[in-house]
Amino acid sequence: MTDLSKMLNDQNLKWGTLTFGDICRLAEAAGLSAGQMVIKEAAQAAELTESEVGPTIWHEFSHNINALQRGLEADGSSFLFGQMARELSGPGVPPLSEVPLLEKAVKYTFATQVGNHCVGLRPCAGTGDSCSLTGLAQAIREETPDENLVDRAVAVMLKLAVIFRVAKTTTGCNLEGFGAGAAAAAAAFSELFGADPGQTERAVVLAISPTIGVPCTPRVMVPGLCATHIGGGVMIGWLAAWVSRYSNLPVNVPVDLMMAMAAAVHPVSAQQVVPVVIKYMEPFFKVNHQVEDYLPEEIKAADLNRRELTSAQGLAEARDLAAQADSILRPFGDAVVGGSSQAVGSPANTARLAYYLAKGRISKISIELYPELFARRAINIPAILMGGVYGKPTDDARSYLEVMDKIKKDGIEVEIKQSSVHQLQKVTLEASEVSSMVAAKNRGGARLVLLEASPSREQALEAAQRLGIVVVNS
Repeated sequence: MTDLSKMLNDQNLKWGTLTFGDICRLAEAAGLSAGQMVIKEAAQAAELTESEVGPTIWHEFSHNINALQRGLEADGSSFLFGQMARELSGPGVPPLSEVPLLEKAVKYTFATQVGNHCVGLRPCAGTGDSCSLTGLAQAIREETPDENLVDRAVAVMLKLAVIFRVAKTTTGCNLEGFGAGAAAAAAAFSELFGADPGQTERAVVLAISPTIGVPCTPRVMVPGLCATHIGGGVMIGWLAAWVSRYSNLPVNVPVDLMMAMAAAVHPVSAQQVVPVVIKYMEPFFKVNHQVEDYLPEEIKAADLNRRELTSAQGLAEARDLAAQADSILRPFGDAVVGGSSQAVGSPANTARLAYYLAKGRISKISIELYPELFARRAINIPAILMGGVYGKPTDDARSYLEVMDKIKKDGIEVEIKQSSVHQLQKVTLEASEVSSMVAAKNRGGARLVLLEASPSREQALEAAQRLGIVVVNS
């Protein structure tokens, strides 16, 4: 039998301070599930028996479950969500899912949202994730006959939730309802699916990834928008757990590193993304006219004017997007091998332009990429080389696989540099007759902003037209 105390001592770990990655590694070594290890940690840290952990947890849920019940009652109504929870449970409404557990988890999450605006919630990272934590816990309790499994699933869910609570330092749904909810749901569903600790860790990583950087403000002040954040967290958790448990999808990011990245992005999102969101969403914020009565008329007039200008600007921007959009009869660009339209397609097409501007034998290619593209060089350099040195299109899968060997065989000198210029992708070719250079900004696939080109910009534009590369202005 594995001596967990010795393992903790050997790794300089302590009960009550374990990361989720620690939980999964220790559980795997001990032949336990992640949920079993979470309960063991809680019992050891609080000097309880393991059988006492479950009842203690359920006592903590008592107020929030009362809020859930209120959200289902006839008088349960929210100023942001109305009676959504009751309406979705009414006669004639088709089921969201044929799985009762998932159906109840989402509906109970919505009910808790409504109840939050009736009697309030006890928050974890925030009140947002407490909605999904409560809804999911109640659904698990009703749909899972094995009480020990219920306690394990809720325990592993809460282990992630309390880590998110510490990480949340400012506004942001990435560290609250959406992010914390998705990750915690993935852990709970993984436990219910019988996942091993490695599969549980993988599921949580998958669930965190799409939630990083999501801002909070639009959903808490605009009617309705919060619903798909909070309900979506449960759905993403289900998807992540299902994919991880029943496929061998490769995921090589440790859960603790993913958690650390989410926490690091969180304040950046609040500083950079949230102000933009507020600008566009402010015209639709819920207004309390009794509060507004205390403001000077000039402030209210300025607010109204700003909101009207924002709405008009947003409509103009949307019309500009629509005007530039392709017909639905030709919605797709050329295929891009390598797995990414942005990371591979656009830089490869920059290289293709350079190839068609050069003349003679190419002896050297110099590639400059901004940090995001430089970090993804494993997938974009082969495409840039096949386009820049050999003029191959982005859908030439065979050339993509063979080009690295061919470049070496042909004695082509290759230089790869990182640029500090945002979105820059620059390809320079040294050729026996005419050398060339194309500098562009990345816009994904066969789209780019042409910054400069030699021998001439005009020749580059002509080449782009022949190749079907779309040059945009911004």
